[in-house]
Order: sequence, then structure tokens, then C-alpha cells
Amino acid sequence: MGSRSPAESFVGKGPQEVKLVTAATMRAIDTEAIERRGIPGLELMENAGRGIAEGILENILGEARGQRIGVICGKGNNGGDGFVAARHLFQAGCKVKVFFPAPSEALSPDARHNYERALESKIPLRAIENISQMPQNLEADFIIDAVFGTGFSGVPRGLSKDLIDYINNQDVPVIAVDCPSGLDVDTGRHEGSVVKAMYTFSLAAPKIGLYYSPGRELAGQIEVIPIGIPDDIFAKFDLKENLITPEEVGALLPQRKPDGHKGDFGKLFILAGSTGLTGAATLAAMASARTGLGLVTVGCPKTLNPILEVKLTEPMTYPLPDVAKKGFLALRGLGEIKREISQRDAVVIGPGIGRHRETIELVQRLVVQIDKPAIVDADGLFAFAKFRKPLEEPHGPLVLTPHPGEFSRLIEEKIPDNIQEIFGLVRKYAQKYRAVIVLKGSPTIVVDTDGRLYLNPTGNDGMATGGTGDVLSGMIGSFLAQGLSPLDSAVAAVYIHGLAGDLAAEEMGRRCLIAGDLLEYLPEAFSLIESGR
Repeated sequence: MGSRSPAESFVGKGPQEVKLVTAATMRAIDTEAIERRGIPGLELMENAGRGIAEGILENILGEARGQRIGVICGKGNNGGDGFVAARHLFQAGCKVKVFFPAPSEALSPDARHNYERALESKIPLRAIENISQMPQNLEADFIIDAVFGTGFSGVPRGLSKDLIDYINNQDVPVIAVDCPSGLDVDTGRHEGSVVKAMYTFSLAAPKIGLYYSPGRELAGQIEVIPIGIPDDIFAKFDLKENLITPEEVGALLPQRKPDGHKGDFGKLFILAGSTGLTGAATLAAMASARTGLGLVTVGCPKTLNPILEVKLTEPMTYPLPDVAKKGFLALRGLGEIKREISQRDAVVIGPGIGRHRETIELVQRLVVQIDKPAIVDADGLFAFAKFRKPLEEPHGPLVLTPHPGEFSRLIEEKIPDNIQEIFGLVRKYAQKYRAVIVLKGSPTIVVDTDGRLYLNPTGNDGMATGGTGDVLSGMIGSFLAQGLSPLDSAVAAVYIHGLAGDLAAEEMGRRCLIAGDLLEYLPEAFSLIESGR
């Protein structure tokens, strides 16, 4: 199987929006499909199990014949999906054996139906009453975890808990059906025993908790399996949470004219840098240049211009008035800055800009006086921590990119633990400030002014190091300058930024990752996106 980041999803070809769901929403969608649309539950279960088997054969096993697979089923419909997957894998030539809690009469009706079909297919089946009846060594190449699905909440107990612990103790790669058993798919957390999977096949739609720690680490690589629920049923639920996919990002990338010149690919102005923070300006500028941009100019304090002239080769610099030669942008430079921005297609405000009082006032005044698309990041956001009125006034297209601490300071509210409450809070302020908000974290989410939310599955803890946010700012600014909307710029940038981080971590490890490494892996990230791999 090809290398992918831990939480990356495999989806069908072609750009599409992949909706994220909660457990309750998924139950409502199932009910709509079965009870109101009349789609038999057994048909959905057959599609799910067959899709899982096909996903295993195509993406994991390659060659089926002789592969030993142990399937551990629960009593409910998740177990039924496991019975179906076992049947299809058995028919493909795998050596399959299935274990489930005794007696078979206690299985859900649909699960029991597929147990009987597995029995008819002569698949080795074993009903167990306690964990001592499980073999000490399963002697399997893979284990399929079909104990609990999306409907589970609470703490696993009794035989179910023992089966989860048994799966984890086998030292065999685990493939989870819908979600790792024991995981709360709404929060990504667990209260007791939980399966540690290498792969997860999420049925019908990806579940939000699979992308929040520790769920994202427990789920491993995620594949979304369609099970035959029509798109119009999903549409009835007005789902506004989306998973960013490589297909979607590939479709967003700006087109490049074969006969184009540098002026055709966007001109960006980056207002950045202060004493001790020239690295932030450098990273933002180099990231923008690496993201397909035609021309980039860094507006920096005049005192620091000689330093940035040395650090930057491709990007240009523009020296601006500073405060008493202290290396901070001065308020008197506002008119000059506005003139330079008017000659560009977009502007980045904030990387390493510092917190001098004159610089803060400069940023506050500037944001409401420009009509070019802008991104405000880092110390640029700090300028609005105690004076938010400019954000509420009319302004041009705007992207704000806070991490949780900056966001909390920006809104003067504590960031809640509940995922849905976080979503609601970011939506509230995206509308209030009339800006796309990129809340950086694990995972990063992008929220538009109309409430649409996009969750990014790429990235890793190695990126939790100084400067990676500056790289992201430069990338978003580059896409803005190339003509993408604020939402599309943010969505494309956060995905490719995280993918570059994943590629870098794969090569050199997460512990040793630095922000500059992302620049080196951006070409490979773009290549993967544009080739559809």
C-alpha cells in the first residue's frame, strides 16, 4: 500500500465535497434511507461489507490467496458488516476465520442473517462465551475489528472489553469497521478499552471524531466506503461540515497558462518582520514563492532590510519607515504601505511584525483601509486583541489564521473542549468579523462567513514548531494573489501545508522537523495533488 499520512482519507475520483457526520446524524440518515426511502437494511449491510472487502483487497492485501484474516464480530450491525466482509474475503481466496459472542440467536436480525450466509459458505465460525475460548495466538496476518460501530458510547464491558484487549494484544495489523471499537466518534475520545487500528473503513461518511486526537491516531489510515445511500438523502440534512480531500484541492489549484509570464501568476505584498523575527518574514516569503506565485515583495522595517536582502534571493524587499531605527514598522509608513499594496493582488500582514505600539496601530488602521484580499496572522492578530472594532467595520476580503491561544485572545472567550461548541464559536466570529477563519490545530479547521466548515486531515505533531504558521500564511497569501477566493485559498493551503509536513516527517521523523523543511517538500506535495495520487 502506498504511503499516506495517518489520517488521510481515500475517496472516489473527481472533486467532491465529503461530508462529516456525528453518530446521531448518521443514525438519522440510516433511518431516512431504510424507513422512509425503503432501502433494505440488508442491502446497505451487504454494500458495506463488500466495500470493506474490496478496499482491503485493493489497498492493503494486493494478493488475496493465502492471506490469513481473523474477523472478530460483535452482536450488532457492526458485527453484521464483519460477517459480510468475511464472506467476500473468503470467496476471494483468503483464509478467514470468524469469532463472535455466543449464542448466535443474540445477534441483531441483520447480523444473524449474514452469520447464516457465512455458515452456508463454509467459513470457519466460532461462537465464544468468554475470552478463554479464544486462541492464545490467532495466527492471522490481519484482524478485522467489527465489535462496536458508530452507535457505541460509554465504557466497553464484559466480553466486548475482553475482545478489544485481545485484538490489541495480538501484535497484528488491525482493520476497523466504521471506527475502532470503543471510540466515541463524536469526540475522538474513549473512556475504557479501545482498539488501536492501522486502517479504518468509515461507512457512508467519515465521522468527525476520527480526525481528533486520540481518535485520529487510533483510526490509522481512513477509507470512506459508500454503502448505497443516495446523495439526495445526505442533502436533506444540510450538512455543513466537510472533509478536505486531495481531489477537491486539485480542482481548486489555479490554472497556469503555458505562455504566461510572472505578472500573470499574481503579485503579493508581505508586511512582515521586526527585530529578532526576520525568520518569520523569510519563511512566509519563500512559502509564497514555492506556491506558484509570480512576484512577492516583503515590506519590512528599513533597519532590517540589509538582513532580509541576504536571507532572500527570489523574493524582493521594500524598506519601510521604522520606529527610531529599532526595527519595528512605524505608523508614518501607512500611506506608503497602502500605495505598495494597491499595486499588488493581495497582502499578508503579520509574520514576525512584532508588538510595538506604533506597529499595532498601523495594522489596526491598515486593515480597514485596503480593499485587496488580505490575510492577517501572528502578531498581526495581536493588534486586534484589545481593539476589535476594525474587524467589525467594512473591510476587504479577509482571512484570519489564529491558533487556539490567539483565537481566545481575539474573542476574549475561553475555547471549549466540546468539538461542536468549538465549531459554533468559530462560525459565530467568522460571521461577526466577515472573515474566513483558519483555526490552526490538530486538526486545522477552515470556516467561511456562511458557516461552511472544512476540516483538514493532513499534518502531524512534528509541525508544532516555530515558523510553520508563517509558511502557511505565505501559502494562503500566494493563492489569494493568484485569484482564489479567501475560502478556497485557505482550504487548498492548509491541506498542502499539512501534506508537505507529512512528507517531511516521513523522511526525517517528526521530532526533528523544522518549519524550513516544509518548503523543501512543497514540490512533492503539489506533485502528488496534481497527479491524483
